[in-house]
Amino acid sequence: MASGLSAILIAGPTASGKSALAISLARQLGGSVVNADSMQVYADLRILTARPSPQEEAQAPHHLFGHMDGAVNYSLGHWLREAEEILGQITAEGRLPIITGGTGLYFKALLRGLSDIPPVSPEIREEIRRQAEGVAASELHARLAACDPMMAQRLRPSDPQRILRALEVFTATGQSLATFQTKRAPALLDPAHCLCLFLSPARDWVYERIDTRFEAMIATGALDEVAQLAARQLDPALPVMRALGVSGLSAYLRGELSLTEAITQAQAQSRQYAKRQFTFIRHQLPEFIWAPPQEAEARLQHMLAERARS
Repeated sequence: MASGLSAILIAGPTASGKSALAISLARQLGGSVVNADSMQVYADLRILTARPSPQEEAQAPHHLFGHMDGAVNYSLGHWLREAEEILGQITAEGRLPIITGGTGLYFKALLRGLSDIPPVSPEIREEIRRQAEGVAASELHARLAACDPMMAQRLRPSDPQRILRALEVFTATGQSLATFQTKRAPALLDPAHCLCLFLSPARDWVYERIDTRFEAMIATGALDEVAQLAARQLDPALPVMRALGVSGLSAYLRGELSLTEAITQAQAQSRQYAKRQFTFIRHQLPEFIWAPPQEAEARLQHMLAERARS
């Protein structure tokens, strides 16, 4: 690998072209693509999460895509442990890891390390989730505020997954999750040995892509994916149930929304998510160089050439 390069990291908002760029680079550089998207880990939702197609995956080695069942409460910690093993394997093969996805926390954990949070027993986790069945996220947030006001202040009342995690940790340890978040395990990657690129399209361009892509998802089977997921009657607090589009399309299948309303809702949620992705990288990961999607590959090639000369 050129000049001690450990990995290429490609982030960006949803629908910005990350996967296509990663595959192109993997083919040119003898690389392997590693997923850094919290929803593309699930086998249940290939279409709705825009996971690479089988034809795209055949163009280069792919890792951590579609390998988890939706019933698994997959977390950042799970991903980081798997990523550590996969990165070691790819490096041992003499290939270059090309890590791509839209989950900013995954990239932050790679480059900064993960908070050293004690494990929570399955018994406590199951009991907390049993108590949360059928309870609105706002009520769960109120429960958290009663025992752990410090962490409750940090979490949105509309984020049941993180609220449940905070309740689990408090129940298991008697301490706020916030007290553990300042203690971090070592990072897996040194930013000095990585090329970090954020695809930064014009907002209007990416919003139009989001809308068009979701309509294409519906046309190619996303509704069937959601119907199959709904038939499993999984815990609504599981991460897979929060994938963009699942709530609206599920409501359509229950007769609570028209299909047009469900699509419009999902498109709006996706645009809001894209805004948050821009904000996270801007404030949390200054190592990333921003480039429009149309210039991203040329920019990376220039960065690689500069690194080889240094």
